[in-house]
Amino acid sequence: MTWEYDISKIPSQAFERLAFFCSEKGECALEDVPVDQTRRLTDMLNEKGAEGWELVQLFFQESGVVAIWKREKILSNEQ
Repeated sequence: MTWEYDISKIPSQAFERLAFFCSEKGECALEDVPVDQTRRLTDMLNEKGAEGWELVQLFFQESGVVAIWKREKILSNEQ
């Protein structure tokens, strides 16, 4: 089985308010995110899922949200 990968980024400007904190251990959690702001993230996850992509990792940065995706690569008969 061969995989192909994609990386998506949603800039922080796409969110009205995105707040998260990281503990001393480096564990980060979302806090105080309005429900309507989670809609953009939900839409992105559903759009990519409908295209056959599986979410591998989602992480938050000061500049926005980064998602790593994978899906099975369809090999042509010529390969």
